[in-house]
Amino acid sequence: MGAAAGIAVHVAGLDWQAIEDELLAHGYATVPGMLTAEECRAMAAQYAQPELFRSRVVMAQHGFGSGEYQYFRYPLPSMVVALRQSLYGPLAQIANRWHELLGVESRFPAEHTEFLARCHAAGQQRPTPLLLQYQAGDYNCLHQDLYGEQVFPLQAAILLSEPGRDFAGGELVLTEQRPRMQSRVEVVPWQRGDLVIFPVDQRPAQGGRGVYRVHMRHGVSRLRSGCRHTLGIIFHDAT
Repeated sequence: MGAAAGIAVHVAGLDWQAIEDELLAHGYATVPGMLTAEECRAMAAQYAQPELFRSRVVMAQHGFGSGEYQYFRYPLPSMVVALRQSLYGPLAQIANRWHELLGVESRFPAEHTEFLARCHAAGQQRPTPLLLQYQAGDYNCLHQDLYGEQVFPLQAAILLSEPGRDFAGGELVLTEQRPRMQSRVEVVPWQRGDLVIFPVDQRPAQGGRGVYRVHMRHGVSRLRSGCRHTLGIIFHDAT
């Protein structure tokens, strides 16, 4: 079985109810071992192939932090396509339930190709999956990956480097801004090959008076040593 087909089988076999429960309880969910060590090394090595990418962003030039990332161009690598397509379906079901809880009228189609058609019709035609590279001293400021009017409320990331061997520091950090309350912070524990699912912008939370909106941002703490690569999977395209 090829890597792309194996990803689809892996995703289909996940406990999606448990993933949704984790998202609602903590604001993120971790899927261990989404990619093998060999697949992680191969994906990280693509960072040095500029022909695969449509643009390169040096974070310091824009006040985003320190480090850099590159957005893939179409056609995307087969593994990125497999991840984007196979994850979208079950995440769209979760996203639709979130919209219902939050009183949002719009719903997401079952297939990612249908959602991309919606993005492209709105002028969002540039692909958003990306590879990020951090060296010692680099970090990523808290932010949200919003690229236009069409926004899919969940995204994913896969750590391609091994903590403690390839790098130290560089933790994935999530913050929640709750109404009339101070922000809550989560530092996500993950290993090479693990996939983390988290909100792009907001998520529902259950309070004493019912469901309310929690606004979220994410970032990366300062890398203390080594080099860290990450694959980011965003489901909406950019203007």
